[in-house]
Amino acid sequence: MSGEPLLRVTDLVVEFSTEQGVVRAVDRVSFEVRPNETLGIVGESGCGKTVTGLAIMGLIPSPPGRIAAGSITFQGRELAGLPESEMRAIRGRDIAMVFQEPMTALNPVFTVGNQMIDVLRRYRGLTRRQARPAAIELLAKVGIPAADQRIDEYPHQLSGGMRQRVVIAMALSCDPKLIVADEPTTALDVTTQAQVLEQIVKLQQEFQMAMILVTHDLGVVAETCHRAIVMYCGRIAEKAEIEPLFAHPRHPYTVGLLGSIPRVGEGEKQDLAVIPGIVPDLLHLPPGCRFADRCSSRQARCDEALPELDGGEDSRSRVACYFPY
Repeated sequence: MSGEPLLRVTDLVVEFSTEQGVVRAVDRVSFEVRPNETLGIVGESGCGKTVTGLAIMGLIPSPPGRIAAGSITFQGRELAGLPESEMRAIRGRDIAMVFQEPMTALNPVFTVGNQMIDVLRRYRGLTRRQARPAAIELLAKVGIPAADQRIDEYPHQLSGGMRQRVVIAMALSCDPKLIVADEPTTALDVTTQAQVLEQIVKLQQEFQMAMILVTHDLGVVAETCHRAIVMYCGRIAEKAEIEPLFAHPRHPYTVGLLGSIPRVGEGEKQDLAVIPGIVPDLLHLPPGCRFADRCSSRQARCDEALPELDGGEDSRSRVACYFPY
């Protein structure tokens, strides 16, 4: 993807105060998203990927969280530290978010129609009479059958897949330039997951949006993303375009993640690769590489200092490792 970045995140640091001390959930993370591009943020639970998405949206709960350092610029405008009143005008209209669990994003006591109509009236300035057909059209676009009937139902009357489609429709209702999708298919069964992913990709192309896809599923990244960043313990371990990331992963952690994916047609019996050890405690991080205790390539240098991303800004692949593959 070419062109000026729509979103630029530079040296982002997000911290949370706890009774045991300050936890740095995101540590000097930098990346860009260009118009119409899909960037995947992938990693294990607790790696900081969801917190990164919430920071972009200005939704870090404060207290206990805060953006301690760094910059988040959207179309050249700094978002970090922006007053909530100004951020609220951007959130929804220019940047929208699809949450992992739709029941937390939908109000159970209002119909789907009431919730969508409120969004359309607020951000598009439509009257209630104008908003209803617009909402029905959006529901149909995200693959909801009989949208003119479903619009009057409550969230609990819909299946999980239908609820997630409603959340996607609400995110699209203001024609945003960027969508942050946080594990949008995790709560769905495999068949519905594939349908929703296909719908997201189709809608992204139709609406000409950029997207950040937050997920733990490398299969989803391979199918939908142009580039990806692999996060571990709040930092970026590897950043690459999709083709080199899957063909020639360079960080031992990325290699481990790819090795743990089940393969089809490789014999009757296959042993999945396992990454040994556990993720270190964010309150007691080692001075060196945070993956060192779990890495088969570990050497003395790995314990001395954190490796920085190497490979150059224009490289198709950058890796934070002293001994990459």
